[in-house]
Amino acid sequence: MKNSNCELPDANPPSDEIAALLSESKVIAIVGLSDRPDRTSNSVALYLKAHGYKIIPVNPTKDKILGEKCYPSLAEIPEPVDIVDIFRNMDAVPAIVGEAVKISPKAVWLQLGLAHHKSAEKARQAGLIVVQSRCIKVEHEKLQ
Repeated sequence: MKNSNCELPDANPPSDEIAALLSESKVIAIVGLSDRPDRTSNSVALYLKAHGYKIIPVNPTKDKILGEKCYPSLAEIPEPVDIVDIFRNMDAVPAIVGEAVKISPKAVWLQLGLAHHKSAEKARQAGLIVVQSRCIKVEHEKLQ
């Protein structure tokens, strides 16, 4: 069953723009990062760290994940963020995108399986790049 808020995958930026975004970005806030090694968010974060990105966990229930200080929200991160990578359920996406717009990253990235038309449009209107229903690790691997 399709969610009426889902956007078609062809609304993502072209592959060369995604590649440029990943090449130019250094700091990735991962909203919903889990400390459990069996979770996709954890393996993706480990991969990103291993490839030179600074990851900033956003998880209000943890103090540290993968050796990095956790923040309860995007608003509390004390430095600029290039990409906000979202690993939360669909219902949480609008509020997270609203927070992301306020901190002005280059991009909002909704992980594989997540797409939310209204939130994507809000982010685009604020000048952000939006990638939906794509895995940031898979897209980065294409650059290797």
